Amino acid sequence: MDYEQFNQFCRSLPATSYVMQWGGSHVWKVADKVFAIGGWGKAAQPAFSFKTSEQNFHFLNLKSGYQPAPYLAARGMKWIQLYDGQDIADEELIYYLTESHRIVSLGLSKKKQLELGLNQHLDKDLDKG
Repeated sequence: MDYEQFNQFCRSLPATSYVMQWGGSHVWKVADKVFAIGGWGKAAQPAFSFKTSEQNFHFLNLKSGYQPAPYLAARGMKWIQLYDGQDIADEELIYYLTESHRIVSLGLSKKKQLELGLNQHLDKDLDKG
């Protein structure tokens, strides 16, 4: 995946916004919370950082091509960076970007989620139980 494809995918997720900051990185937010960053890679190869669950953080930390995200993971946050995606299918990155969006959106207040039309299916699923 290149940065253009990364931006196109992140743009397709609900209630997202884009800003270029932090040294020319492509930063994607849901509400005002960052869920994905394209940049901070070494050499000319694209790098992508995203928030993960604790389990995925530990799993990806051991997987080739992934590492704790610079700056963020050093502060104790569960962020991973895909720094070498040569052998990684785009679908795998899409899964983790979608999960990051979901995790970050669940951290928003219920009022904000409702206002943005996020996670409404979760409330319906809970009502069925």
